[in-house]
Amino acid sequence: MPDSPQVLILMGSDSDLAVMQEAADVLDRFGVRYEIRISSAHRCPDRTAALAGGAEARGIRAIIAGAGMAAHLAGVVAAATTLPVIGVPMPGGALNGVDALYATVQMPGGIPVATMAIGRAGAKNAGLFAVQILALTDDQLAQALKDYRREMEDEVASKDAALQAARRTQK
Repeated sequence: MPDSPQVLILMGSDSDLAVMQEAADVLDRFGVRYEIRISSAHRCPDRTAALAGGAEARGIRAIIAGAGMAAHLAGVVAAATTLPVIGVPMPGGALNGVDALYATVQMPGGIPVATMAIGRAGAKNAGLFAVQILALTDDQLAQALKDYRREMEDEVASKDAALQAARRTQK
């Protein structure tokens, strides 16, 4: 299935889209095909299980699941598939995402979920982690990741050089 999506981005609510777009942006940058869906672990559990359970047959190789509050989405998804599941806790609620973090990271032994940080940074890292998983069997993607890291390093060095130049002119 050469043209099928490789990553499924799943979120519990349309209100999560602004955060989960970070993962989509990363996948777009690396040219990784994905599908993005809304399905709630609580409001439509059968639909969610079917999406996760049928993902591998559709060519999906990793799933990114983002949810807030009780945040059982990643766990429900992980229970329905043997594909790698990457959880992104959403910010908000009474505990500003800490409840979602705990719910996502505290999986029982035997049903793993790779858990990222709360919010946009977590979604971005989830996208990068999915790319890393795919890069294990894709040399071009592996090289693109190395190039990406080098670009980040060069950007920091450039900003430092600009800071040092600005400080010299202030003296």
